[in-house]
Amino acid sequence: MTEHTILIVEDEPEIASLLERVLHKEGMAHTVTAGSVADGYVQFKRAKPSLILLDIMLPDGEGYELCKKVREESNIPILFMSAKDDEVDKLLGLAIGGD
Repeated sequence: MTEHTILIVEDEPEIASLLERVLHKEGMAHTVTAGSVADGYVQFKRAKPSLILLDIMLPDGEGYELCKKVREESNIPILFMSAKDDEVDKLLGLAIGGD
């Protein structure tokens, strides 16, 4: 069985750590984290993840930017995580390729 990698792009270390612990507890042992759009792209290229959990508000831009870059190269699932709950934000995330 091939080990799948999950990329967590989250700038709050506590939230990233919590997500890693939950995923590990559920048997998804291989995770990689990044805290910015730039680092997220580097980790995407390096780790070749099968899923991205992507925060929208990051210190060097919005997760939407990373989603667009990933979509140019891959169709892997991208799940947005955000405190934003406006309908416009949800529609934008879906429109640019989020799942």
